[in-house]
Amino acid sequence: MPGAPWASGSETRLAGVIGHPVRHSLSPTIHNAAFRALGLDWVYTAFEVAPGQGRAAVEAMRTLGLSGLNVTMPHKADVAAGVDRLSPVAAALGAVNTVVVAGEALVGESTDGDGLLAALATDHGFDPSGQRCLVLGAGGAARAVVLALAAGGASEVAVVARRPEQAGVATRLAGASGRTGAAGDVAGADLVVNATPVADQLPLGLRAGDLGPGQLVVDLLYHPPVTALMEAGVARGATTANGLGMLVHQAALSFRMWTGEDMPLDAVAAALVAELDGRER
Repeated sequence: MPGAPWASGSETRLAGVIGHPVRHSLSPTIHNAAFRALGLDWVYTAFEVAPGQGRAAVEAMRTLGLSGLNVTMPHKADVAAGVDRLSPVAAALGAVNTVVVAGEALVGESTDGDGLLAALATDHGFDPSGQRCLVLGAGGAARAVVLALAAGGASEVAVVARRPEQAGVATRLAGASGRTGAAGDVAGADLVVNATPVADQLPLGLRAGDLGPGQLVVDLLYHPPVTALMEAGVARGATTANGLGMLVHQAALSFRMWTGEDMPLDAVAAALVAELDGRER
């Protein structure tokens, strides 16, 4: 298995996630369940890292001999600037959510966009090729989704954001298929992805009446498990999903980069059910 050469004195490999806040993260549940299921001598934990300390956390990987790192807000850009090199996707986004040890180098990767596509393919049989897609929001998660949809062959990737300049930055990642959209474009979309933090109302002026049968409506939020957008989609006959599938599949991509093994998704799903049930009590 790949691992840090400086960690050779210990049989147990350590990986983790950094963020602020991060103690609520489901990533330890996901990865530790996968390690147990495969009998791998790995441990995964969450590290609370203050804003502005992302690059210091990268250096700590070398000092402590961590074999893998996930990165969540607000550190994705700082970590991108602190690794030794970036994958093409991470370089295009200027953001990293996974750090992989490659010999003496730390390589920054981004698995968010591909994680969403894997979730949609696995859970809904959705292939973006030739599809009209609308992304609500233009932040880091939205940009990763836009880039992945365009790379997957979407015929159109429209971005709706409060500020046109932010939408423009995101649409440029989609190349010829990208354009700045408006809330009314939802009616003609095959796939609608909410990448804003709005859960209790329809985001960015979207109208419930523009949703309908044949659409796949995805909210990248997974808490709450059903958002206002998802409720509106179900009421209008659309298929809906929250962001838990994306979380699991982006983690599976990181897991394979670190261990060379496929994540046992059934074991992970069972662990998540138990964890989420416990949190609701």
